Amino acid sequence: MRDIRSLDFNLLKALDALLDERNVTRAAQRLGVTQPALSGMLARLRESFGDPLFTRTQRGIVPTARALELVVPLKNLLQDIEGLLQPPAFDPATARMTFSIAATDYALRAVGRPFLRQLRQTAPGIQVALLPVQDKELHERMERGDIDLALLTPDITPADLHARRLFDETYVVAMREHHPAAIEAASSGLSLERFCALEHVLVSYSGGSFTGITDEVLAQQGLQRRVMVSVRSFLIVPELLLDSDLVAVVPSRLVSGWPGLITLPPPVAIPGFTKTAAWHERVHRDPAQRWLREQLFGSCEIPL
Repeated sequence: MRDIRSLDFNLLKALDALLDERNVTRAAQRLGVTQPALSGMLARLRESFGDPLFTRTQRGIVPTARALELVVPLKNLLQDIEGLLQPPAFDPATARMTFSIAATDYALRAVGRPFLRQLRQTAPGIQVALLPVQDKELHERMERGDIDLALLTPDITPADLHARRLFDETYVVAMREHHPAAIEAASSGLSLERFCALEHVLVSYSGGSFTGITDEVLAQQGLQRRVMVSVRSFLIVPELLLDSDLVAVVPSRLVSGWPGLITLPPPVAIPGFTKTAAWHERVHRDPAQRWLREQLFGSCEIPL
């Protein structure tokens, strides 16, 4: 039995060149090797195939019957090998695949909404799965391929993931457009005293908490606001504001363009945050994944 380990890619390329050129000199020039080197490769090929493969004539070399049998399968094999070395072609207009994004509900609206709007126009055959962020399982799920990309903040982004900054977010005070405080603020602005006296809704991801970053800032000044409602999801906040005189300190992109709501700058400086996109090495070089990430990056630069 012949040992396949005696054959390598360069030997197969040499055989292909000899079959095409039927001349050792031209085949050596095509391969960029010397004639003695090519002769040595031919000797190894003869040993591997157990056949002379070529015989010399006055006009060059003539392939044996065995060599002629190898022409088509050898061409196919070399094309397959070269195909493995080339990145797969990606055409967004005809692509059929699923792209999974893990994010908080805020990030799904702030990032996912404009991204999906853009994607539907350029790659209608790509399905997008929007999944919740589960910190403890995130890295493992990305390794398994369950999640392609996660929308996070720098402080919770695993160090061994690829990451890119998407945008810096700021907080605003949101309320319904006919809220009494909105009418007052139109002429004199929203004072810190009035802000603390208003009834607030707060988002608590852990659930049930009535304090957040805004309360920490107020406490440093010996102040306190009235948080009357605590919810776990950002997405319910606009509906609550529209149906009541509640106000909320929320990321600006959450309520940007929301009909019936207005936003005001907070009367106290509230630190914002940075939103990042993170992905695993597993998908870092994949052409389709790279294209999709670029679309997402671009959509974050488009005003909501």
